[in-house]
Amino acid sequence: MTEPSRPQRGENLDITHKRGKPTLRTIATIAGLAVTTVSRALSDAPQISLETRQRVHRIAREIGYLPDRAAQRLKTGRTNVIAILLDSHEEVVGFSTSIMYGIAKALKETSYHLVVAPNFLSTTDIEAAEYIIRNHLADGLIFTRTEPLDARVRLLLETGFPFICHGRTEFSTPHPYVDYDNFTFAYEATRRLIAKGRKKVMVILPPKRLTFCQHILHGFMTAVREAGIAYEIPEAVDLDTPAGVLRDFIRSRADTPDAPDGFICPGEVSALAVISGMSDAGSILAVDYDIVAKETSRLLSQLQPKVDTIHEDLTAAGEDLGRMLLQRISDPDAEDLQLLLPPQINFPIG
Repeated sequence: MTEPSRPQRGENLDITHKRGKPTLRTIATIAGLAVTTVSRALSDAPQISLETRQRVHRIAREIGYLPDRAAQRLKTGRTNVIAILLDSHEEVVGFSTSIMYGIAKALKETSYHLVVAPNFLSTTDIEAAEYIIRNHLADGLIFTRTEPLDARVRLLLETGFPFICHGRTEFSTPHPYVDYDNFTFAYEATRRLIAKGRKKVMVILPPKRLTFCQHILHGFMTAVREAGIAYEIPEAVDLDTPAGVLRDFIRSRADTPDAPDGFICPGEVSALAVISGMSDAGSILAVDYDIVAKETSRLLSQLQPKVDTIHEDLTAAGEDLGRMLLQRISDPDAEDLQLLLPPQINFPIG
């Protein structure tokens, strides 16, 4: 049974000026709680009420309390760290910032901190994950750009290390994930181009090794087959192709008799590259051709309002990733830790 907290009015946060570095006892004195209660509240013990935990965390932030992480690790065996393994790619504008902001929101009222583990070119995805697990650098891992039989997922399932991924796999063993419904994105994007009278549509796919490539391809092919419309799936370029190379490819295709007049772009950079290439060929957006693009930053709709966009909320995805990973850490047997986020479609009328 926990001690009732005293009224918040009159909390003396200036007490730290008299006692130097803030300690658990400093927080306990300010909050009117026992030191053991404060310690458990900072550790987010479920026996402590949410209101008390939030108040203790607030006081700790306001007085600049920093726990002795080494001592905590020796005592609990936990690092109070969540690691996110990032794979650098230029396509998604603000991807890292948006998704990390969402994760940070989920961790805000907890004792956990977010640490970024960039995957350098000299390190494979599996080696980066192994390093984190082997050295116990975190209590849980988040990673992106999954593959159908992702080696990281296999490793983490085998070791029992808590994780959640942004994207799905094809493993039969259920595992935590948050994903975006790329099938619906591609299907509705293609239907939009068909409704606007386009006769031949092209989709810029993600790299074939990534799971969401198949989801986009499935949605695209479902729509073109329903309509019986001509289509093109380029082999020479994909979503990770440098923008200049993609621009030149589109420029060369625009000069041919069978050039596409509708484009599905699963990212803002690819959409801007297509616009640049078509412009170089003398084609006018929304007259000679149309684009439907996935947007994550709202930047494209401001720069190119004639492009139809479908939004992916990466901040919300990050918040869900953080929240669900905390559930997985606290309860290894937790279920329903799988979430498919719908596209935000708001095409203009007319």
